[in-house]
Amino acid sequence: MTEFVNISESDEGTSKKEKSPFETLACTNTAVRRAARRLGNLYDEALASLGLKATQVALLSEIERMFTAAGGQSPALQDLALNMAVQISALTHALRPLIRDGLIELQGDEADKRVKRAVLTKTGSERLHQAIVHWAIVNNRVDEILGKEAAAQLRALADFVASDEFLTAYGVKPADSFTHDLD
Repeated sequence: MTEFVNISESDEGTSKKEKSPFETLACTNTAVRRAARRLGNLYDEALASLGLKATQVALLSEIERMFTAAGGQSPALQDLALNMAVQISALTHALRPLIRDGLIELQGDEADKRVKRAVLTKTGSERLHQAIVHWAIVNNRVDEILGKEAAAQLRALADFVASDEFLTAYGVKPADSFTHDLD
């Protein structure tokens, strides 16, 4: 292993060895990904009895949220992908098991048949409501362990990092940003 040595003298007049940058490196990306995997596993375990993963519940929830916000119009896949910060191909891949299991349907837009909309089925709505009960248990436990204020700060910070505002501050145009697959 390479040692990094600082030839300068310490306060006591003896030379001191400098730590490798790999010992002191603080990588935000690694820390956030590690935390996301840990939390994701906890939520996945809680939802397993329903045959769902946390990412699937997030999709179902976002479809329901967007439907409600639009006054009863189901979201277009392009809009859903944008809100989930994923590529359309990743979204359609993630939707396949939900379609197969009868939780959502894809329907053509009445005004523009090229546009597909994600529609929560009755079964999908029922399963989502069941999932929210399991999800809430984990979410409340996480809030308990972190403390409500720290948990709220963590969510707010994650939401900010996921926002167009963050990308703009970083110097990247939101439309040019890369999006990735749903896990």
